Amino acid sequence: MGTWAVDAFGNDDALDWSYELEKFNDLSLVESTFDKIFTTGSDYLDVTDAVYALVAVEVVARMQGNWGERNSYSETVDKWVEKVDLKPSIELAQKAHKAIERILAQQSELAELWQESDENDAWHASVQELKSRVNVQFTVIILSSFLCAPL
Repeated sequence: MGTWAVDAFGNDDALDWSYELEKFNDLSLVESTFDKIFTTGSDYLDVTDAVYALVAVEVVARMQGNWGERNSYSETVDKWVEKVDLKPSIELAQKAHKAIERILAQQSELAELWQESDENDAWHASVQELKSRVNVQFTVIILSSFLCAPL
């Protein structure tokens, strides 16, 4: 895996997953990417599956309007998000959070590789920033004019 940055898009595998996403018009690839890492349970999580999952989390964040940095590496995902104009469910957002927790847990090759680097703290900060951009709570909007309307 060629890596040049700590963010989710900063490696070759992430870009490969982004190009695969272009073949879909729904969130099934995102779902299956999360499901794949959950099937490992507490067994060793492969680096490639973890990298794919981080990009899938980026998709969820961007679909919620929480874009993060946009650059030439995120361009494929950014264009796809704008094209399909979907909104992820709260359940999918919760899976995104669980995916990050799994990636940061024991038995994660990606986490181990970053621990061996000088950029471990920066990578952790990047992953936490990504997690913070995924909203896992229902948002209730109440129109004040509706509440103040005479009965």
